[in-house]
Amino acid sequence: MNKSGYSTKTSPFMTSVREVIRRKHLSLSTERSYCYYIYSFIKYHGSKHPEELGQEDVKRYLSYLAVEQEVSASTQNVALAALIFLYDMVLETPLGLVQDVVRAKRDKRLPVVLSQAEVKSLLAYGDGVNALVLKLLYGSGMRLMEGLRLRVKDLDFDTSQILVRDTKGNEDRVTMLPKSIVAPLEKQLELSNAYFNRDKAEGLGRVYMPDALARKYPDKAVSWHWQYVFPAANLSTDPRTGLRGRHHLQDKAIQRFMKQAVQATQITKDASPHTLRHSFATHLIESGYDIRTVQELLGHKDVKTTMIYTHVLNRGGKGVRSPLDD
Repeated sequence: MNKSGYSTKTSPFMTSVREVIRRKHLSLSTERSYCYYIYSFIKYHGSKHPEELGQEDVKRYLSYLAVEQEVSASTQNVALAALIFLYDMVLETPLGLVQDVVRAKRDKRLPVVLSQAEVKSLLAYGDGVNALVLKLLYGSGMRLMEGLRLRVKDLDFDTSQILVRDTKGNEDRVTMLPKSIVAPLEKQLELSNAYFNRDKAEGLGRVYMPDALARKYPDKAVSWHWQYVFPAANLSTDPRTGLRGRHHLQDKAIQRFMKQAVQATQITKDASPHTLRHSFATHLIESGYDIRTVQELLGHKDVKTTMIYTHVLNRGGKGVRSPLDD
C-alpha cells in the first residue's frame, strides 16, 4: 500500500472503510490520508482486526509515530483523526478521549512572508494560467486547493467577491475578487468554456460533484456553472467513479511554477504558493486593516491563528522600530 491510501491488495475491510468515507462526503485527499493511516495502524499491530484493538493500542501507535517515525505534530493529528473516524464511524465503537500519548513536537516557526516588492517581482514572472493562479492566491488569500477547486458559479464579478467552498474547515466563506485580474479571469473562463463545449460535443463535459448533489441533481455535473475555472488540459478518470472527465489543474503544476518563479526572481526565502496567503494577511495588517476582518477573509476559526501575522510585519522584529533608526 502506498501513501495515496490505495493498496494493490485491497481488503474487504478497507473497501468498507472507503465506502463509509464516501457516504460522509469527505474529500479524496482525506480518503487517501485516512486509509493510509488506518492501514498503517493495522499493520503496526500485526494485521489484527481493529475490532480486536482499542484505545491503548491507538495510544501506542500514535506514540510510535512521534518517537520512532518522528512525524510532525500535524501528521500525528491526521493519524489520530483517521483512527477516531475508524472507531466512531466505521466500527461504531467510539474510542473516547485519547490521552497520555507521546506528542510529536510542534514547530514554532513563523510563517514565511514576502515583502510587497518581492511579491511584485514574483507575480511579474511569466504569464498564462499558472501565473494567474498565483495572482489570485495573493489577491484573495485563498489556499492553493481552494483556488484550483473554484467553479464558474463561485465568481461574482458584480460584487467583486469569491465564494470559497471546499475549505479546510468545510465551511463556506467569502473573500475579495481583485479587480486587477477581472479581465484575465474572464479570458480564463472563455478557455474553460471552450473545453466544456468540446467535451460536451464528445459526450463528456462531466465534472466531479459532491455525492449528495450528484444524486439529487445529476444534470448539474454537465452544466456550465459547475465547471472548474481552471480546468486541466487533459481528460482524466475519476478514481472513485471510474468516469472520464476534465478535472481541475493539479497543485503540483502550480508548485513547480512557483519554484521556477522564486528561482528566476532570485528570492532567497523558502516560498511556496501558501506563502502568498501568508503575505496577503500580513500586507493587509500592515495597511491597517482590522485583525477580525483579516480573520474572516482567511477563514480562521480562532483569531489567535490570525494574530501570528502581527509577529512577521515588515517592520523588523515583532513590528518594533529599532532605536538606531531614530
